[in-house]
Amino acid sequence: MKLRVQQLNPIIGDIEGNTALIKEAISDAEAAKIELLLLPELVVCGYSPMDLLERTAFLDTIYQANEQIAVHTKETAVLFGTVTPNQSRKGRKCFNSALLAYDGEVQAEIHKTLLPTYDIYDELRYFEPNKSFECVEFKGRKIGVTICEDIWYNFGDFHFVIYDVNPARELVDRGAEAIFNLSASPYTRNRPQTRQEMLQGQVRDLKVPVFYANQVGGNADVVSDGDSVVIGSDEKVMARAPLFKEAFVDVTWDKSNAIKNLSPGSTEIAPLMEQMFHCLVFGLKEYLRKTQVADKVVIGLSGGLDSTLVACIAVEALGAENVVGITMPSEFSSTGSVSDSEKLADNLGIKLHQISIKEIYEQFNESLNPLFRETSFGIAEENLQPRIRAILLMAYSNKFGAMLLNTGNKSELAMGYSTLYGDMAGGLAVISDLYKTEVFEMARWLNFNYFKFEIIPESVLTKPPSAELRPHQKDTDSLPAYETLDAILKAYIEEHCSKSAIIDRGFEKRTVDKVTAMVDRMEYKRAQAAPGLKVSDKAFGSGRRWPMVQRWTNNA
Repeated sequence: MKLRVQQLNPIIGDIEGNTALIKEAISDAEAAKIELLLLPELVVCGYSPMDLLERTAFLDTIYQANEQIAVHTKETAVLFGTVTPNQSRKGRKCFNSALLAYDGEVQAEIHKTLLPTYDIYDELRYFEPNKSFECVEFKGRKIGVTICEDIWYNFGDFHFVIYDVNPARELVDRGAEAIFNLSASPYTRNRPQTRQEMLQGQVRDLKVPVFYANQVGGNADVVSDGDSVVIGSDEKVMARAPLFKEAFVDVTWDKSNAIKNLSPGSTEIAPLMEQMFHCLVFGLKEYLRKTQVADKVVIGLSGGLDSTLVACIAVEALGAENVVGITMPSEFSSTGSVSDSEKLADNLGIKLHQISIKEIYEQFNESLNPLFRETSFGIAEENLQPRIRAILLMAYSNKFGAMLLNTGNKSELAMGYSTLYGDMAGGLAVISDLYKTEVFEMARWLNFNYFKFEIIPESVLTKPPSAELRPHQKDTDSLPAYETLDAILKAYIEEHCSKSAIIDRGFEKRTVDKVTAMVDRMEYKRAQAAPGLKVSDKAFGSGRRWPMVQRWTNNA
């Protein structure tokens, strides 16, 4: 049997456009004599449509599209993810489903069993879960069809949800000769590796091959990475589609369960920093393409590492001609604030404008003098500067239709080391899920492994990080050293460690108390932040639901 595992990039809610993509994929598969085409989860409507699923007209349009796709099929069968109605009228009104269609008709309908409700997921809000298991028969073979979470059965790892049923095992026990999984799995740090290990664990347990089709595409903060794979019954990766690209792999699957890869390309997993960089590039490109808010961007270049990295990502995603930098020195700015920005702009080939905020800042202080008289210089005067810069950047954005990119990192966002309506402004926070230490690591990787020459000035990599809002300011005046800070933050935010557990790792109690208190206290700021591209298992945003008003402290 000749199969194609294809990762498509649907747009949420664009049912007409997505249907056209699916029909094109079916026609191409027909021309290639493919017998069975596998497409991702919810490919008809995009993942996740969220509360669009509460609209009857939206559901009806999906159901009509299902019929159109089925009618389009001929000899090539297609297994695709979609929404189907719950005809029983008991429970939720629809299912997260897979349909098998060929010869112009839907031949089988399979519903998702395990509906995740953790991190970014909230599927039980919309879908009725499957409660029965049957194999699909196709050309004399018994196939077990599962949908995304159905394959993530937990064999005891406390990091993941432990379910009381393993849909893949249920299907194999009923005679399935292989497991086909339709997914819309998002990228996170090391996800390709953990996903492969999980699938190989299923193969080891089930003794049958796994065909895994994953959606690719960015949808606001979430980026699905593709990385569709076919794993043989010997646990070997037989074929792999690339990360962050629409692509497919073709294989043959014979009756002895032997699999032959018909597609060129590596089956190896890319290095971590390469994965993360391409995720951010792809996520930015997708955000602009799908929202259609702009086709170019503006960045406030400070000469610091964060804005430098965002500029590199933007140029890679959009081209130098669509990226503009503005440097806005004040009386507290170092000489490198301008000179390093100029050197970077020259290296990247982007336009750079300079606007001094010294006089504007003085005018603000003069206007506020009646209120601020007889008070000492403090955070109010410091924060005036990023707020002035935000006004200038947003004015440029409005005038020329260039979306402002936020340049804050996860360490700053966690600690509230940023200014509301100032440096927190922007349409998308590109590196908000990178800790500062990861920003350094990615910048060095870009210079020495990707660009192959010093596109990021060495002075940017070696200067002590500073907000430059008062004389001789350094980040370490207010924050622990980033190596210490980031280790504590990762333990607290991503590993859910208690304060005592973090202290037991060798960190000072005073530092741990300060860091964890600041993380909790700054939730109100993050609630007003720009959406940020997710690359970690626990990013600020849609996947972290923390109360803004709360007084619980995890000391145990």
